[in-house]
Amino acid sequence: MKLLRYGPAGAEKPALLDKDGAIRCLAGVVRDIDAFALSPGSLKMLAGIDPAALPRVEGNPRIGPCVVRPTNYICIGLNYADHAAETGAQVPKEPIVFIKSLGAFSGPNDDVLRPRGSKKLDWEVELGIVIGTTARYVSEADSMDYVAGYCVCNDVSEREYQTERGGTWDKGKGADTFGPTGPWMVTKDEVADPQNLALWTEVNGKKMQNGSTRTMVFGVRTLVSYVSHFITLHAGDVIATGTPPGVALGMKPHPVFLEPGDVMRLSVEGLGYRRNGCCRRKVSGSPPVPGTGGGMRDAVKGVPSRAWVPLCSSNPG
Repeated sequence: MKLLRYGPAGAEKPALLDKDGAIRCLAGVVRDIDAFALSPGSLKMLAGIDPAALPRVEGNPRIGPCVVRPTNYICIGLNYADHAAETGAQVPKEPIVFIKSLGAFSGPNDDVLRPRGSKKLDWEVELGIVIGTTARYVSEADSMDYVAGYCVCNDVSEREYQTERGGTWDKGKGADTFGPTGPWMVTKDEVADPQNLALWTEVNGKKMQNGSTRTMVFGVRTLVSYVSHFITLHAGDVIATGTPPGVALGMKPHPVFLEPGDVMRLSVEGLGYRRNGCCRRKVSGSPPVPGTGGGMRDAVKGVPSRAWVPLCSSNPG
């Protein structure tokens, strides 16, 4: 089952994707894709609904984050040995855990806004774990009982802020729109082996990342258990599990970072595709709501930024 949310930012409605790729509205069944909807009992109930009995959503609406804004957006650093190598870092002995600001949480096809002064904006495709049941001090043996499903995450990063400005990584990870999530959450019963999924990123049509979750240092079972010993995980929380090699930071000898007008296309096998345009934040005034095509203009040239129509593919990948 593929659960998603559609509509304007802040006013999304719950839905599911039927076998033909059509969006079916769930607003008459559940309030949102929230803690209640993600509980084992609710997922069982939703799985029993005939999608054809639900209203079909017409047109091409904006796709929002696949779950409501979580209590915790957890990220795991350097969780692929080959990614650690390309960045010159050691493979960690224990998972590196950090929290992405919830202000970064955004829709899967929303524009990424480049922060003022940013010079080293980078991409990171990641397998996202969506929690379905409150998890505290859970064992690896039981950890999958707390997982509702999986999604695609883009852990957008500003590398100068992350590694050259002192302190922790958070400054380079938490800017507005730095956490596109979705397009949908695929329930765990439809993912036979989360440790055998291809994942990739294209930038302007060129394949940059092309990896597999087989090479993760710490797998899904370990991560859910490990994090739950330090942070209580709540239904709807997301764990972004790290990225394979191919990020801009790892390019030798000269990294090529994102610029306004660039387009990222990312996917994790079976979890859908998503597309993010990169644009420059306004120098003054409030930015438009991500994903609304709100007339964002380049602060220097006065050129309209590229606003991408949300992707609603008939082939969910």
